[in-house]
Amino acid sequence: MGKSGKRLKITKTPSLSRLTISALFTALIAILAQFAVPLPFSPVPVTGQVIGVFVAGTLLGSRAGLLSITAYLMLGAAGAPVFSLGRGGLHMLTGPSGGYLWGFIPAVYIIGLIMEKSKEPSIFSITASMLLALSFIYLCGALQLALIMQYTAGQVLAVGVIPFLPLDLLKTALAVFLSIRIKKSLQQNRLDHLFRDISGRRWI
Repeated sequence: MGKSGKRLKITKTPSLSRLTISALFTALIAILAQFAVPLPFSPVPVTGQVIGVFVAGTLLGSRAGLLSITAYLMLGAAGAPVFSLGRGGLHMLTGPSGGYLWGFIPAVYIIGLIMEKSKEPSIFSITASMLLALSFIYLCGALQLALIMQYTAGQVLAVGVIPFLPLDLLKTALAVFLSIRIKKSLQQNRLDHLFRDISGRRWI
């Protein structure tokens, strides 16, 4: 405290608890990736990762959500068995299904950004943000799949989009439900302060 009696303000860095939460979401996505079913007609398996990505974007926001996804992809690229069916390695990101993994980056950021811009996120805004994020995952995935496999647009839709839509819509609905329930639980237990960004703004 100086002679003027005013306290010096100290700029705080992201708390350890928030970094820990980001790491927990990285682990959650890795676990959900193991709930995978390979399809005989497609190089892209059905997985549960999308649920974790969507919930991470909703609860963590754009920055922490992006940190969580980046850590997940880096772990996988380094060889950790965090991708579907216990696989890892850089080839997973550069292979036929790698575009869907890259798509997690814009997906989580878009959801987090919409949540941060919404004064009071509703079920409509949460659902809309997740559907928009899903479209980016499909876009990134379809583009890389077409480039590597030399597929036509029709072939990409047949093996990389249409077969996955029904389940992905169900996973989106589950992610909306989980996000709302977790949000309410955090508020009731007064733990929502853990989900503020560096500036102190809170969106849940």
